[in-house]
Amino acid sequence: MVGFLSKCRVGVLVAVSVLLGFTALYELLKPAPSGCVMTYMYPTYIPISAPANVSSDKYGLFLYYEGWKKINFDEHIKKLEGVPVLFIPGNGGSYKQVRSLAAESTRAYQGGPLERTFYHDASFFHVDGEIGILYEDSNVFKYPTQYKRMLDWFAVDLEGEHSAMDGGILEEHTEYVVYSIHKILNLYHESREAMLKDGAVAFGSLPTSVILVGHSMGGFVARAAVIHPHLRKSAVETILTLSSPHQAPPVALQPSLGYYFSEVNKEWRKGYAMQTGYADHTLSESTLSHVVVISISGGINDFQVRSKLASLNGIVPSSHGFMIGSSNMKNVWLSMEHQTILWCNQLVVQLSHTLLALINPENGQPFPSPQKRLLIFTKMLQSGLPQSLGWMKPEKLSLVSRSLPTEKVKDSAGSQMKGFSFCPPFHWTNEVLEKDLYIQSTSVTVLAMDGRRRWLDIKNLGSDGKGHFILVTNLAACSGVRIHLWPEKGKSASGDNLPLNPRILEVTSKMVEIPAGPAPRQIEPGSQTEQAPPSSMLMLRPEEMHGYRFLTISVAPRPTVSGRPPPAVSMAVGQFFNPKDGEREFSPSLLLRSVYSKEEILLKEDHPLFLNLSFAVSLGLLPITLSLRTEGCGLKDSAGNMDENSLCRLRCFPPVGLAWDSISGMRIIGFMVTAVFFALMRQASYWQMDLPLPSILTTVELNLRITRSFLLLVGLPLITSLILSFLTSHDPPPVLSYVTVSIACYLIANGSVVIVILASQLILYMVAMVHVFTKRRWQAWQENVCVKFLRQILEYSSAFYSLKIMQTLRSKITLVVAFITVPLVCFVHPALGLIVLLFYHAFHCYDALCSFLAASFRSNAQRREFIDPKPVGSSTVSWKPKANDACDPLLPLDDSNSSSPNSAKSFGESQLDVFNYKHGILILHLLVTLMFIPSLAAWLQRIGMGQSFPWFIDSALCVGVILHGLSGSRPDAFFLSIPFPFFQRFEFNLSMVYLFSGYYCFLCALASAPYKAFYAMASVGVISFLLRILPKRFREMGNSHCRSSRKHPHRH
Repeated sequence: MVGFLSKCRVGVLVAVSVLLGFTALYELLKPAPSGCVMTYMYPTYIPISAPANVSSDKYGLFLYYEGWKKINFDEHIKKLEGVPVLFIPGNGGSYKQVRSLAAESTRAYQGGPLERTFYHDASFFHVDGEIGILYEDSNVFKYPTQYKRMLDWFAVDLEGEHSAMDGGILEEHTEYVVYSIHKILNLYHESREAMLKDGAVAFGSLPTSVILVGHSMGGFVARAAVIHPHLRKSAVETILTLSSPHQAPPVALQPSLGYYFSEVNKEWRKGYAMQTGYADHTLSESTLSHVVVISISGGINDFQVRSKLASLNGIVPSSHGFMIGSSNMKNVWLSMEHQTILWCNQLVVQLSHTLLALINPENGQPFPSPQKRLLIFTKMLQSGLPQSLGWMKPEKLSLVSRSLPTEKVKDSAGSQMKGFSFCPPFHWTNEVLEKDLYIQSTSVTVLAMDGRRRWLDIKNLGSDGKGHFILVTNLAACSGVRIHLWPEKGKSASGDNLPLNPRILEVTSKMVEIPAGPAPRQIEPGSQTEQAPPSSMLMLRPEEMHGYRFLTISVAPRPTVSGRPPPAVSMAVGQFFNPKDGEREFSPSLLLRSVYSKEEILLKEDHPLFLNLSFAVSLGLLPITLSLRTEGCGLKDSAGNMDENSLCRLRCFPPVGLAWDSISGMRIIGFMVTAVFFALMRQASYWQMDLPLPSILTTVELNLRITRSFLLLVGLPLITSLILSFLTSHDPPPVLSYVTVSIACYLIANGSVVIVILASQLILYMVAMVHVFTKRRWQAWQENVCVKFLRQILEYSSAFYSLKIMQTLRSKITLVVAFITVPLVCFVHPALGLIVLLFYHAFHCYDALCSFLAASFRSNAQRREFIDPKPVGSSTVSWKPKANDACDPLLPLDDSNSSSPNSAKSFGESQLDVFNYKHGILILHLLVTLMFIPSLAAWLQRIGMGQSFPWFIDSALCVGVILHGLSGSRPDAFFLSIPFPFFQRFEFNLSMVYLFSGYYCFLCALASAPYKAFYAMASVGVISFLLRILPKRFREMGNSHCRSSRKHPHRH
């Protein structure tokens, strides 16, 4: 019964893994609607000549020209006067992908800057209990009225190579990008000299730096080029990346790829570190203090590069860059796929104007100050929404915000405090604000632009824990609505005179844009079907309103809603609220139910405007479908009557949902390696106790079935990982979600391992059965003419194999495999050597399995002869082993023989042990080979284009894997008897090596770095090799520490 239940559990696990695999594949292949508008262009690509060298023979450099007219390439190159921008394509990308950005940049230069809005999107940071603010100041940042210079877009042709799969390719791309940067800067010098020779007048100064724009892996190549030792000083000062991985490679399988990422990131951290001396005196500026990096991620629809990989945390300080999602960018508000980000018109237009705004109108070159460039990126891209709501953890105040002037105002106690920037000069009409309105409820609604001021008593309305205030509106900030904090009640005054009182603090600039569609054109006055969606919001926390008694909402006395006539329904809704009232937590069971049916949320009339929904399981692993329903809200019922509920009708803004998910996907293959290591650990422990060696499938099932083993193998590394994250990370993951996702990924990985085991076992058994069946039927086929012909061929083959050199090679097959695999992994490609190693394991499994099946057939035949003897006089002769029996090549005549002199196992049992152990090693090394297959595909693509030797780290680790594969056909019988300190019962042996290797791989999988599993596998190979040769040496030396820890039962 227990065996049946265990098989059922394994079957369910396999079924779930297959179902999730097909579901994930379907979701990846299913097109995701993004709402992006296609970008159109008239492209022309001008090749840039280069001197003959290896890099230029393989790659190329092009200059983009937008226009349908034919031009003279040489003359166009001689007239370069713009700002150089170099586009770097990503994995398998083309240089022609630059066309969307280059075309819109040309149109933006010709059409002029975007229409200015009156939103002041500040980024708020907590510093020493106060609030620092990065805001617009007339002396620091001005929106350009026209662009002085255009952008000259260059692109490198990297032959569509798969740079995400091989570290060596990344390094070559980096070297060519460095060469291209120098070539581009030299082009401008040559162009200036040609213009002066022709008598033309040159405008502005020559460019000294190139703006780098990289997509996918091209963004990482751009960062790698900046720290390249051959790059000129200050040749790159601005980097913009689109869906680029910065924290780790998206396909983190090859060791050299992960190593190259870690080395580049380490150099970037060192580049921003200040060089200090005695008494913390600064010795020199940081080497990257002039570089600004902006990372743009595609959001939830980008399955290839998740936002966590595109983050710059721990690499680039907040004073020199930031990461922003496309769904949080101003004028974009869309999540997009990995390739869509290159042509999405909303995003391309915004980026084009942002890059053009970086140009200093005085000299026609990008601003030299990194703070100035970062401020431009902030104002042109960020909305400030996550920081304002406190949904993202505030970072340390950047150097930019520290260097900016802030308005000093006094609170009610007379103390100095940092204030918000006032609205720019914008005159309302001369009409004085009409009679003020005094709001007595915690909610306030603005139905029309009536020119009135609403007074809200913070002390009375913000009591009972409702200390937070939120305002949602479709009115334009400053021009349509203004919000102030008052220490005491003041007199009515015109809108222009309000900011003159130093004790009144205007917080209008804290309003931030939220995703919204265009305001609809009102067809029928008074119609409630033309509701304009909310376009901005304001949220004030208690500490921001501390020291003030009243909050006022002043509405302009003229119709202005995004430049169009206002609708007749609500235009602003405000509310004092308690954040805890709007918290909703969704349990794992509710998330599972939502897979089959929508989960409904009912909002009552007095619901809080601000809802904070949290989920027990990562939405990246288990999405949820929600249905939002409200009571009434001015809608018609089934009878056609209008719901007259006044409170709900005043709040009929459509809901706006903004989601953040900080949990990233796990690397399943890292957990698969972990599961195999744990299975080998159990096999080694069985061998040490001289018990029948279980199959690799049985050990996987045992590790999942036994509760104590599961807790030991899964719980311990999870606890260790959580402790390390709490000690080292400033933002530790939520425990429940982290543990749930990790265990689910580990179970799915075990199911995937079971599928691989079953598939390989089926193939091996089928081949072995065919082989044994053919051998047993050989004598019956000997009289056949065709078989006689085949037999002659086999005799010639036998003569060939009987040669002395072939017998020597067959007896030293392990040495032969070592001589083949090691040169392959060191001088050709690691995957080729690993594939040869796989054939070696498969041959051993096949040979052991054939011997086991032949022994089983002989044992069954002997048992039948013994149980059912033939009667006397029968013509059939009893079965006896003969010298020419068909099974002779597969097993010895004595079935009780074993490979171990002290073992009581039969030959068949011994061969089954060999098969089970070698099958486990085969599965482990199969996973290793699969991790190198992407790199092999990239290597095959480059055949004929000039090859280089593999990276040393790849070759060295693969040599360690080969040592593990060649160390023996079964767990070693001798171990070094070295007891652990304070644990005398535990000894260092192969099972302990497998256990600790599994733990290490588990932690690497949790850290989304499965390539680090190679370090564990190489270490196991070295230790296995030492455990195989050291006991022999110790026995020769008579060392007492060398003893067999294997227990040998004997038959009596």
